[in-house]
Amino acid sequence: MRGKDLVSVDDLSRADIELILDRAESFAEVSVREIKKVPTLRGRTIVNLFYEASTRTSSSFELAAKRLSADVVNIKSVGSSVDKGESLKDTVQTLSAYDPAAIVIRSPHAGAAGLVARWSAASVINAGDGKHEHPTQALLDVYTLRRRLGALEGVKIWIVGDVLHSRVARSGVLAFSRMGCSVTVCGPPTLIPRGVEALGCDVRWSLEGIEEANVIYALRMQNERMTGSFVPSLREYAARYQIDGRRLAPGQLLMHPGPVNRGVELAGEVVDSPQALIVQQVESGVVVRMAVLYELLTGGGPDTGSRFARDTAAGEPQPA
Repeated sequence: MRGKDLVSVDDLSRADIELILDRAESFAEVSVREIKKVPTLRGRTIVNLFYEASTRTSSSFELAAKRLSADVVNIKSVGSSVDKGESLKDTVQTLSAYDPAAIVIRSPHAGAAGLVARWSAASVINAGDGKHEHPTQALLDVYTLRRRLGALEGVKIWIVGDVLHSRVARSGVLAFSRMGCSVTVCGPPTLIPRGVEALGCDVRWSLEGIEEANVIYALRMQNERMTGSFVPSLREYAARYQIDGRRLAPGQLLMHPGPVNRGVELAGEVVDSPQALIVQQVESGVVVRMAVLYELLTGGGPDTGSRFARDTAAGEPQPA
């Protein structure tokens, strides 16, 4: 992998993505052991710095670090010095006293992860920055889909909903396109950002033609990021864009980054359908984030393969 950080999917080549996916596949074998740890990052510290609420991302990064035997420091803005007015830069400088190997940051502000990468010698992983990107979500989505379908070349994916406010959509378009998928974004004109085609996708403003898709990826309506009225009402949005049993064709797969607003972007019957990969996406989060931490922090040098073989050797690894 190029560089010490993962701020954007643009930091990754297709070969980098495939390396992470293959590494995650190997960690999936570790995850079924009675002791689910490998000693790779023993004695190193991972800081999870979350300025926004999170369940899936924060818990999976914490589990990923612990399964690699790292020490973990979890910091949330509520109850920390951030509540007292401490700046992001001062917080990062304070945390640097712990000599972290990596800082995982989620922030409501686009570009925050890039700033932290400039201020810290640690590897920085973007766990979501405003409306900008969420690269590890895109990686776990690609991993989930590759496990289900095998090769992704030519797979047609429709990303439907609040594209404007979605960092998941931006990272997803970049990652899926890089893997050879054909990506279409769809939603109300007020929720499609200008120039999004430059990312390598097509644009639709209605669900007409969605039956052509192999995969429908529904997005959450992000009311917390909306400062105006982007749709007349959630009821009208649901009438035009909700994926339900009538709109999910047999053979199509359904994805969603969570949390799901049942009855808005997805009807309950499709959330619980065997066509939905939503649970598998959550399951993929730990092993993919283990793979990202491993690749960034072991340096990807010539001895990486032998180190990995040693760390995941047959027989249960020693607990940290």
